[in-house]
Amino acid sequence: MNSMTVTAEEDKLDEVIDFVMDELSEYELDEDIQMQLELAIEEIFVNIVSYAYNPNVGDAEVHVEVKENPLSVEIGFLDSGVPFNPLEQDADTSKEALEDHEGGLGIHMVKKLMDSVAYTYEDGKNILWIKKRME
Repeated sequence: MNSMTVTAEEDKLDEVIDFVMDELSEYELDEDIQMQLELAIEEIFVNIVSYAYNPNVGDAEVHVEVKENPLSVEIGFLDSGVPFNPLEQDADTSKEALEDHEGGLGIHMVKKLMDSVAYTYEDGKNILWIKKRME
């Protein structure tokens, strides 16, 4: 497993995406899978930036691990911000809510795009893992 730590600031998003994609560069990812991973990474990282520490700034850790049989990637996001389980939030996908831009749609999208999403809070850290099959 490889990892990186960055300051949880929006201008670090490209660095996080590049790190994950570099870790997966030896695998010939389907374009759709790559796009889904990038969307999920963006949503989760922006949520950390926007909510975990706001108005302060802290660090975000990103871990990448490739598993065999079936070939899949697990990506972990850790922060020491305010405890928050995004999986407990149900997105309102009604027409009215969509028009009003209610929150929760991003994590709803992540749950739909990834094969699994899991959250824990341990040792003062929010820990969110996503998993996606790569074959």
